[in-house]
Amino acid sequence: MSGNTTGKIFKVTTFGSSHGVALGAVIDGCPAGIELCEEDIQRELDKRKPGTSQITTTRKEKDQVQLLSGVFQGKTDGTPISAVVYNREFDSSAYESLKNTPRPGHGDLTWKSKYQNYDYMGGGRGSGRVTIGHVIGGAVAKQILNQMDIKVVSHVTQIGNIKANTVNINQIEDKIKDNPVRCADSKAAREMEELIIKMKSDGDSIGGIVETVALNAPVGLGEPVFDKLDADLAKAMMGIGAVKGVEIGAGFEVAGLTGYGTNDEYYIAADGKIKTTTNQAGGILGGISNGMPIVVRVAVKPTPSISQVQKTVDLDKMTEVEIEIEGRHDPCICPRITAVTESSMAMVLVDHLLRGGFIPLSTVEKSG
Repeated sequence: MSGNTTGKIFKVTTFGSSHGVALGAVIDGCPAGIELCEEDIQRELDKRKPGTSQITTTRKEKDQVQLLSGVFQGKTDGTPISAVVYNREFDSSAYESLKNTPRPGHGDLTWKSKYQNYDYMGGGRGSGRVTIGHVIGGAVAKQILNQMDIKVVSHVTQIGNIKANTVNINQIEDKIKDNPVRCADSKAAREMEELIIKMKSDGDSIGGIVETVALNAPVGLGEPVFDKLDADLAKAMMGIGAVKGVEIGAGFEVAGLTGYGTNDEYYIAADGKIKTTTNQAGGILGGISNGMPIVVRVAVKPTPSISQVQKTVDLDKMTEVEIEIEGRHDPCICPRITAVTESSMAMVLVDHLLRGGFIPLSTVEKSG
């Protein structure tokens, strides 16, 4: 199986499966001299852990990270960073009966058709739990971004048909801490939580939209054709299993706008920098960052594991059958996926900072 590594200079390779021994990541190309400890990674992993509310899975893994290499005396040393999280609290019994009956909405059938020897326990490598590797890579990337005063934050803007009101972009990070949905609009967050709990009681699930914003990114990240910053961000977001759509800035809304309504007009700010009066472009023009906030939204599908009777096929007998999925699953992926979208954006930004010369390559161990 290929495709487990992302990035050109800042490379992150993830490994592990839902019910395997462990999951983790190896980060190659990280500059030396960056302050990094297990607590920095743990802080990000805690964001994607199930909470104590009714809107997350009842699988309560501690997700305790162990940093294995790449750090000496509290700072990165330019060598590959590796970190691991051991699986402790999982139950594979519910999956044995499903090994020959692919679950609707999952990758079971396509993975089994391609690889034959498919780990069906908890979804194996296709489980949302593999995003632990994303978050480890993102945690390291965030330590680099912190030194450059670049901040990345994700928040839930929609669950089902419930949409959050727009919140000041500089207040999002503080406001999402007030509720388990990680929505910056407290009123909408309460309604979203009620909807998620109802879906759970009905044995169903619900999807939504998550917005990720980068503040203080410099002008000049990205290239104008195949290595556009927005193209790499879109690929990174689509690399998250539950994501089915990505938009930058105004996104699909531009289909109903005019040229005048879409164009962001320029002005000279008090600090002498050129800025735009609006941000329909989402901080990226011509594939290159323009200094405005980078805004990416993703459409997150409802959790495919639901406790309702569904039709499928028995691959051994080649007959049509019905299944009812057991186990412990999130009724809505959106709140926990915010940590993953933050990490995905952080990794792309650091990779482009290195590729664009914003970070000296002399601090990165040369390889290959």
